[in-house]
Amino acid sequence: MRVLILLCGLMTVAAAARAETAPDLTPMVAKFATDSYSDTADALAALSSSGSPRAAAIVAALADGRLLFDPVTKAVLVRTKAGGLEEAATGAPVASAPADLSPVRANNRVRRAIEAAAGALSLLDADPARRREAAAAVFKSRDAAALATVDAALAQETEPEVKVALAEARAAILIGKADAPEAERVAAVKRLAARGDQEALGLLRTVPADAPAAVTTAATAGIAAIEGNLKFWAVAQNVWYGLSLGSVLLLAAIGLAITFGVMGVINMAHGEMVMLGAYTTFVVQNIIRTSAPALFDWSLAIALPLAFLFTGLVGILIERTVIRFLYGRPLETLLATWGVSLILQQAVRSLFGPTNQEVGAPSWMSGAFQVGQMSITWNRLWIIVFSLLVFFALLLVLKRTSLGLYVRAVTQNRRMAAAMGIRTGRIDALTFGLGSGIAGIAGVALSQIDNVSPNLGQGYIIDSFMVVVFGGVGNLWGTLVGAFTLGIANKLLEPFAGAVLGKILLLVAIILFIQKRPRGLFALKGRAVES
Repeated sequence: MRVLILLCGLMTVAAAARAETAPDLTPMVAKFATDSYSDTADALAALSSSGSPRAAAIVAALADGRLLFDPVTKAVLVRTKAGGLEEAATGAPVASAPADLSPVRANNRVRRAIEAAAGALSLLDADPARRREAAAAVFKSRDAAALATVDAALAQETEPEVKVALAEARAAILIGKADAPEAERVAAVKRLAARGDQEALGLLRTVPADAPAAVTTAATAGIAAIEGNLKFWAVAQNVWYGLSLGSVLLLAAIGLAITFGVMGVINMAHGEMVMLGAYTTFVVQNIIRTSAPALFDWSLAIALPLAFLFTGLVGILIERTVIRFLYGRPLETLLATWGVSLILQQAVRSLFGPTNQEVGAPSWMSGAFQVGQMSITWNRLWIIVFSLLVFFALLLVLKRTSLGLYVRAVTQNRRMAAAMGIRTGRIDALTFGLGSGIAGIAGVALSQIDNVSPNLGQGYIIDSFMVVVFGGVGNLWGTLVGAFTLGIANKLLEPFAGAVLGKILLLVAIILFIQKRPRGLFALKGRAVES
């Protein structure tokens, strides 16, 4: 019993202590009843730095249009979401509502003050994620009224990431605060320079010319450092885009590399195999949407083998019905496969229409994340990983299976392979089907980053031939190196020369390179190849 009495006494003392330390919001809230925008903004600034748990409810009520005042008695009330009324300053319920209540008005200045106050009050929230969001809001608003709250939050913050965000928000306020101590403003400039992004650069450029010399000197040095840092990350971002483009080129060219290398066929319908793979993905997703929506995240995994089988069979059909009659006649083969490509495009237009088709992205391929000042999207990252997996899987097939042994034998010396009993015609058909199947799964990947239309493959066929010729006809390692080299070079040239001129310069460079090394970076070895 004594323990219970002691606990009750301690709770009473604690409650009394809290009541004594809790700020009185009545003078602040009274400004809302003057019906003046300036007084409303001042009241919001006072509430944001009060530290009272009641302040957040008042600010939220004003934002929602639920903060009311009586023009006669000047009482300020909050209409609850349930429809009742309570005193704004204390939260005490109001039994009878006054006859003429008017909402507290807001203009653009007041709305900005509401956002700043809401952000400042969230700095003391129990959730670290909300505190970090609030710090980011204060960083953007740079509201000097939030400085006291930021200092209080910074003093008690324990989460390292939130602490950094709070320090940056404080720095954003201080650099524009003319009455702040010079040493604090210099420290704020250095803090923003250490952040090193475009927003920090914009803030440092707002430092007035009449600021103290130490502040302007630190700002100038910070601007120079950030600009150098951003140039580095811009190059890194372009290299990333180049790797992403290179992975796309690798997927589009890898099937062409073995087809062109084994049979010497200039297959102008290879891009249409990519297009058919993308449309296979579209069909699979449509079936899943209507029949089993829960499987949507597995749609690409289901589409991959189906696209490989479908385009592989189409490739074998083309080889058996058209190409096998034209071996040794490259010009006729080029024209025939170009005609096949037009037929396939028109067939797709007739079935699906000429417009772009929607192919969705699974949840695990959506969104992006930051590495320094570089943005990396998940779909591009997964396509790079996927292209490398396809490359090494194909390499394993060619090095460790009987089909791969026959393909390499026919590639290096077709006549000797035929003399040893290898059915070169069958190998040609299977190789063409394999190359077409790989183009089909390339289409599955490309459906996530490009428009799925009948013209999808046309955008990659020329670049694919450039990759194959540059890397070395029939050499997979050459295709890998060629794809990523051309992709990175293309993206590094674009900022200086533009997209069109950059491609022209790259084409001229490849032509000059082929003049020096006609067989590309990695030439195949063999009597038939070298003769």
